[in-house]
Amino acid sequence: MIAHLVLFTPRADLPVEERRALAAAFAQAARAIPSVRGVRVGRLIRHGARYESAPAAPPAFAAIIEFDDVAGLRAYLDHPAHEGLGTCLREAVSEAAVYDFEVGGLDFLEDLVR
Repeated sequence: MIAHLVLFTPRADLPVEERRALAAAFAQAARAIPSVRGVRVGRLIRHGARYESAPAAPPAFAAIIEFDDVAGLRAYLDHPAHEGLGTCLREAVSEAAVYDFEVGGLDFLEDLVR
């Protein structure tokens, strides 16, 4: 499985209408693109863990979009609905980072020892 991880923080001055437009563009892309297998979106939480004191400011949100394979990810990235989402995201966020991971179960821990 491929996980497309998007970490982002909306601009502090982003009006509610534009926040809604970003959410709508994301939902529309996730629903319109057939290769999307799963979507999870979450907000940063703080619960007193030691690692929360890291000097860098963490992103406010994470989105994880799942695909069967790299071909599915490429189909998503090349889809017109993703193009609209990308435009909306670039205009709405103060910072973002995007990463792609091949993910699996605990058997992937073997990659640590290779």
